[in-house]
Amino acid sequence: MASTHQKIWWSVFLTLLLSNCQHEVDGAPQVPCYFIFGDSLSDNGNNNLLVTKAKANFKPYGIDFPLGPTGRFTNGRTIVDFISELLGFHGFIPSFVTATGKDVLQGVNYASGAAGIRDETGQHLGDRITLTRQLINYQLTVAQIAILLGGAAAAADQLSKCVFTVGIGSYDYINNYFLPNLYPTSKEFTPEQYATALIAQYSLQLKQ
Repeated sequence: MASTHQKIWWSVFLTLLLSNCQHEVDGAPQVPCYFIFGDSLSDNGNNNLLVTKAKANFKPYGIDFPLGPTGRFTNGRTIVDFISELLGFHGFIPSFVTATGKDVLQGVNYASGAAGIRDETGQHLGDRITLTRQLINYQLTVAQIAILLGGAAAAADQLSKCVFTVGIGSYDYINNYFLPNLYPTSKEFTPEQYATALIAQYSLQLKQ
């Protein structure tokens, strides 16, 4: 469950985004591409083929979504689906496991249910794509973009204009720190130390 601060942040972000949204039905997106990293709040199908309990490609998930169950952990659209609409994209940003060819030029969703900042987070549920792995997958996409656009310089120019969303960390508590019978972190860190360790690792990951 998202913290109060996360909810406030998302509310402010969406309000600002909506205020800048262009209301032209056939207009081009406000940015060329949108890349998404995170957990079940943003996952749109990356867990579908994994051996995991953290999976949502069946009803009642998706009962209010136009395409039915897709792997989104919700009855309808996710927060990043709304953001992509507000940015002016005419379709949903594809999951990493389904993005092919020129699809990647408009962005990719790497999010995975049960994923965390720490690699071991959520492992009791089965497979998941950790933030570390999501960033590796992003580098694979960057290489694809460089090929499609004719070089690393062109890819870097394209990516410099894109929007990135990273929403992750709650499972490092729910499926790690708060499960002392399965994970040692609550014995190794005080709450303050654990928060500091997560922030430090998160900062290093983002610098990749």
